[in-house]
Amino acid sequence: MNIFVAKLNFRTDSDTLKQAFEEFGEVSSAKVIMDHETGKSKGFGFVEMPDDDEAQEAINSLNDTELNGHTIVVKKANPRENSNSGGNNYNSRPKSFDRY
Repeated sequence: MNIFVAKLNFRTDSDTLKQAFEEFGEVSSAKVIMDHETGKSKGFGFVEMPDDDEAQEAINSLNDTELNGHTIVVKKANPRENSNSGGNNYNSRPKSFDRY
């Protein structure tokens, strides 16, 4: 199960995130998302746990608890939507704009 973790302390790294979830079972991966321009944490991350029961226990136990001084939000991650389906795709402009 892919787990979304928000409101992380900006000093929390991927190893710390992984350790917090390993208390509940095997962790395949843990990653704090970093800003490409600044190299600093964006304050959220993802944890992948292969056992759904262990993952659900981790979600239930860690949601609204403190990690590195911040109360974190933990929930099942929603699958990413196709980025081409949004209204900001230039190819989806009405034809009338193509002549300008």
